[in-house]
Order: sequence, then structure tokens, then C-alpha cells
Amino acid sequence: MRYIKGLTKDTLKLLKRIYKQSKYYQVRQRAHCIELSYQGYCISELMEIFQVSRNTIYNWFNAWESSKFSGLYNSSGRGRKKLFTVEQEQQIKKWVKETPKNLEKVQEKILREWGNTVSKKTIKRIIKSAYMGWYRIKRRVGGNPLPEFYDKKIKELDKLKEQESTGEIEIRYVDESGFCLIPYIPYAWQERKQKIEIPSQQSKRLNVLGFLTRDNQLEVYTFNCSINSDVVIACIDKFCEKITKKTVLVMDNSSIHQNNFLWNKEQEWAEKGLEIFFLPTYSPHLNIIEILWRFIKYKWLESEAYESYSALVNAVENILKNFGTEYTINFV
Repeated sequence: MRYIKGLTKDTLKLLKRIYKQSKYYQVRQRAHCIELSYQGYCISELMEIFQVSRNTIYNWFNAWESSKFSGLYNSSGRGRKKLFTVEQEQQIKKWVKETPKNLEKVQEKILREWGNTVSKKTIKRIIKSAYMGWYRIKRRVGGNPLPEFYDKKIKELDKLKEQESTGEIEIRYVDESGFCLIPYIPYAWQERKQKIEIPSQQSKRLNVLGFLTRDNQLEVYTFNCSINSDVVIACIDKFCEKITKKTVLVMDNSSIHQNNFLWNKEQEWAEKGLEIFFLPTYSPHLNIIEILWRFIKYKWLESEAYESYSALVNAVENILKNFGTEYTINFV
């Protein structure tokens, strides 16, 4: 009967450490097997413990006796051969980018070009190695701002930020958003066989108009009606009653912001210490209140909020009420 013999205390200590700490399952198995054999376990017992053949145990013993600790590791060239060359994997990644929602077309191209039949799982493994993943596709605005006008506006906004940092003015970022019973929750951790289901239904819409600072101060107005120019003007009039220093409202160029009704009020608001700064077109990323709306819809609203319209209203109003304390955003 064959056994591993002659192990020193230091060798046993290192084998035990490898068995407990190695990140490779096969290495842990082999180290444990060598240790157990030294302790007197016979080969038939080791076969039962590790669920391998007699030849495998002999191979582990031979590798240990010839190479000691390096024999615990697979030599180069071991393992399953790669199906594709590096160049072919790069081509597969290009095909996936061409049809990112349809891996069947990639399978067809692989079969047509190279004669290989592969599973979607194999394709996923290849593209994951290229740091590709299954993510939500982002929507973007439908155009681009004029470069010269955009740069000019950015410089003006930077000057306003400098004035705010010295305490000369306050900047409020203004925008509208809406909430209804069509859920915004795209992903959540859940069991594979017990998926979370959220009811989706048509409902009234809770509309919100907010005035936000970078330090999480929020003045907000909620409505069951739609928000038009008259509503915006009424909210700005109401907000004017609360300002204590010169304030600049940063707003986008939506139709309810850009019209004669609002422009005719600018002189009146200026006399009360309030001015409006219009962002360049197609630049929602410059309005930080857009981040607030995303946090509410995709992060802070729980699935229970979509059980009824009243539950949704309560949940949204609770977040808005506690924004700045329980709910915060670090606007870098």
C-alpha cells in the first residue's frame, strides 16, 4: 500500500495553510490529500473522500514526490483548449457590439465564418472577459449644442459658481419631473425561481417642480395637474418670497421656460433679487436636479410604493420632505 512519508512539521504546516487558503480548488484538494495520506489514509479511502479515480491519486502522489509544492499546481498547457484565437475573440466582441441585444446573430456569424457551433454561454464568457456586461441602455438627448454657445455658457456658469462659493449669490437648479404607477425599478437582487413582481398600471401622475442647491437644500412643489408656464411662474413668484440674497435659477430650454409669459416676468423678479440663467440646449447633464429625479426613481423608491397611487404619493412626498437629512446626494 502506498503512502506519503517523511513530511516535516514545517511542510505539514504549509500544506495545511495551502489547503485552507489557496484560491484554487484543485490545489486545495491535492494539499489535503497529501496531508491525509501522511496521516495514514489509504488510497481507497482517499478515492472516496475526493471522489476521484485511483490513477488520479497516483498522479497527485507522483507530482508531489517529484516536484513537492510546485507539483500541487497545474503545469502550463493543462486544461481545456481555447475554442477561439485572440483575433477571433476580438471579432466576436465586434459582432456583439453590432447586435448587442441579439446573440443569436453572433452565433450565426461564428458558424458561417468559422464552422463552429457555440452556445450563448460561451459567447457571454468571451465578452465578459472584455469587461462587457448586461446593462440598461442609456437614453440621450436628440441633438448637440452649438460648441461656441456651449463653451460661452459653461464659462458663465463657472463664474456664477465662483460667486456662490464666496457667498455673493445662491444658485438654485430648477426642473420638473413626474411619477406614476408604471415602475421605474429596472433591477433588484432576487431569487432565481422566485422573481419579484411589481404591478404596472396606468394612473394619475404626480408632478413635481423643484428648486435645488448643491448642498442639498430643496424647495419643492407638487401637483396633480400638469405643469405649464402659468404653474412655473406661480412657483417662482412663491419662491421669491423666501429668498434672502441674490439668487440665480438655472433652468433648461423647455417650452414652458422659454416663452413671452416668463420673459415678461424677468424684470419683476430681478428687482426682487432673482435672475434666470438658461442652460445651453441639449445639456441636461448641467442641471444637477436631474440627478435627484434619477435617485428618487431608480434608487430610493421601494417596490411597495407602486401598490397604489396614494402609496406612491406618500413615498415620493416622504423622500422630498426628508431630502437633505435622510436622503442626500454628494454633488461633486
